Amino acid sequence: MKVLFVGDIVGRAGRRTASELIWKVGDKEEIDFTIANGENVAGGFGITENSARKLYSYGIDCVTTGNHLWDRKEIAPYLEADNRLLRPANYPPGTPGLGSGVYETERGVKVAVLCLMGRVFMKEIDCPFRVGETEVERLRERAKVIVVDMHGEATSEKVAMGRFLCGKVSAVIGTHTHVQTADETILPGGTAYITDVGMTGAFDSVIGLKTEVAIQRFLTQIPHRLEAAKRDLRMNAVIVDVDEETGKATSVQRVELKMAGEV
Repeated sequence: MKVLFVGDIVGRAGRRTASELIWKVGDKEEIDFTIANGENVAGGFGITENSARKLYSYGIDCVTTGNHLWDRKEIAPYLEADNRLLRPANYPPGTPGLGSGVYETERGVKVAVLCLMGRVFMKEIDCPFRVGETEVERLRERAKVIVVDMHGEATSEKVAMGRFLCGKVSAVIGTHTHVQTADETILPGGTAYITDVGMTGAFDSVIGLKTEVAIQRFLTQIPHRLEAAKRDLRMNAVIVDVDEETGKATSVQRVELKMAGEV
C-alpha cells in the first residue's frame, strides 16, 4: 500500500496548493492513505475546526500537528470531538485531544498514526522516546502499518527517534522546520525515514511567511506581526510504499510539485 505524507500546510497558500495537488498525486500514484501536518493551516498560525474540515475535503485522512496547534485557543474543544486531528502524544495527561489513532483504508487496511514532539529547542514536555515506545507497543496490537510524525527542531533528535523506532514502525517522518531534507532512506528493519518532509505553501517566503517581515524581526529583534506569504506555490511530500502484511516500508520517495499562480 502507498501512504502520502504532506509537509506542513501553511496558510491560505498552503490550503490552495493542497486542495489542487493532493488529488493529482493520489490519482497518479494510487495513494491508499494521506496524512498531512496542519498546525499552521489557519492564516499561518494554528488550526481551527473550519480549516481542519477543509483539509479533509482535500482527501487528507489524518491531520497531525505540533507546538503551533495551540495558537488558536478555540481548537481545544474540537480536539475532543475529532479523532482524525492529532496533537503530540507526549503532552502531559489531561491535555485535550488524542496523540494517536487507528484508521481504515477503503480496502480495509488498518493504518495507525502517532504524533510526537521533540524537546530540543522546544517546550519541555514529556519524553517523546518513552511515550513513543509505549504508544507504538499499544498500536502494534491494532495495526501493522504505523506512521510517526516526529515534530521537532533538532536534526539529531529526529534521527535518534528514527533509529529508536527502527523496525517497530513503518515510517518516521520529520516535520516542523518547513525545509525538505534530502536524507530519505529505508532504515534497517524496514522503517522509512526523512528528517523533514518540508512545507506546502508559498516558497517566495521565509518558511511560508512574508520575507520582508521575517527579515525585520531578525534585524531589529522587535516582534513584528508575521503574515503568510502568497507566491511560488509548491507542495512538499513523501510517498512511502509499505508491505501491508508485515508493516515494513519498501520504498520512500520525496515529492515536490509546483502550481501556477498565487493566492
